[in-house]
Amino acid sequence: MRALVTGATGFVGRALLREIAEPVILSRDPFRAKRQLGRDLEVHGWDPMLQPPPAEAFKQVVAVFHLAGEPVAAGRWTAERMRQIRESRVLGTLRLVEAMARLDERPRVLVSASAVGYYGDRGDTELDESASPGNDFLAEVCQAWEETAGRAREAGIRVVCLRIGVVLGPGGGALAKMLPPFRLGLGGRLASGRQWMPWIHLDDVVGLFRHAAMHSEIDGPLNAVSPQPATNREFTRTLARVLRRPAILPVPGPMLRLALGGFADVLLCSQRVLPKRAIETGYTFRYPQLEDALAAAIRPPQPQAEGTGSKVRTSG
Repeated sequence: MRALVTGATGFVGRALLREIAEPVILSRDPFRAKRQLGRDLEVHGWDPMLQPPPAEAFKQVVAVFHLAGEPVAAGRWTAERMRQIRESRVLGTLRLVEAMARLDERPRVLVSASAVGYYGDRGDTELDESASPGNDFLAEVCQAWEETAGRAREAGIRVVCLRIGVVLGPGGGALAKMLPPFRLGLGGRLASGRQWMPWIHLDDVVGLFRHAAMHSEIDGPLNAVSPQPATNREFTRTLARVLRRPAILPVPGPMLRLALGGFADVLLCSQRVLPKRAIETGYTFRYPQLEDALAAAIRPPQPQAEGTGSKVRTSG
């Protein structure tokens, strides 16, 4: 089966590609994408800020996995940076949806990335997919992102938006920034450590993208988080235990805000998100336990032979 992927060179995108039998990629720089991915792939050029994707990229495509967007954690949140974060998601998604709507033969399903930032800072409240949105910057971006993806339904395309938590996996993601200080024994909780961290292992993010594509009863939001969320304090202690290092140096909230600006609020907000819809539709988590997920995530990534990976099928 052919599946189109945007954001394929990112941390999650690279892992997802390994599970697609016949991927087609949209990239701003096709030559760089082929070098980075190291496979003989079909890559089409597309700058989501300037133009719609080419119609030929959708030929015989059954599912679209949309992961493209400017990184949230790369640099301080200046006004320009915030504009880029929002427009790369909303405008890029709009152009993708409009291009699909113009096709004579359209994909069956659009599985679009979103984020648990949709919920905002909610303390100890348990949040499933029916919970209301927050009212901060990321919550507003996620709402607009999901609403734009949802326009594909007008063209008869099923739409699923994965609200992704903190992704743990080897070779990148959140742990790539956390591990150096923790390995030196300089890690610690952030502020009080009481805030909830909705984490998920990389393998389960990929599994939920595939699950969403294959199950026609899934439509709308799907929380891509572990069924066992942890507070930042619990996360810190578990990571230190897995690394066999102390974690005794907490980072005060004001210091974090001084260093990171507005992005610090993402690290300090509390989101007790639960994957209710994934469980209801029969998804089995490979890493439901934090300690097992962290142990797997700190292992070096294993090379995988070209062309391996299970075929993605869709039924809706």
